[in-house]
Amino acid sequence: MGVRKRERAEQIKEANKQIAFAKLNNCPTSPRKMRLVADLVRGEKVERALQILKFSQKEASNRLEKLLLSAIANWQAKNEDASIEDAELFVKEIRVDGGSMLKRLRPAPQGRAHRIRKRSNHVTLVLGANNNTQS
Repeated sequence: MGVRKRERAEQIKEANKQIAFAKLNNCPTSPRKMRLVADLVRGEKVERALQILKFSQKEASNRLEKLLLSAIANWQAKNEDASIEDAELFVKEIRVDGGSMLKRLRPAPQGRAHRIRKRSNHVTLVLGANNNTQS
């Protein structure tokens, strides 16, 4: 029984070497605006995703580009002997969730007030490698 568990743990460890992730929490951009940019790079190869983010006009693209570079660095830390070009890294999963909301009141005419909701988001980016053989 112990041997099987150990073998399974080694298989999981090898599978985890193929993926790397990075998280961006409490980013002060609305989740809807961030999802527009995230949809552009979902499923793309890392080199192409970096180019898309670099030349995108949206403000959220700068933050996602930085997050993607962080995920690449995390993958390199896990796989020091492998090269990025041989691994064929791609954006396996990118998820944008709503974060905390700052609620403010703005004065309105006739003694009323309008509620201002300053939204934030959390982004989780997972990279995967296409090749299955590590040398």
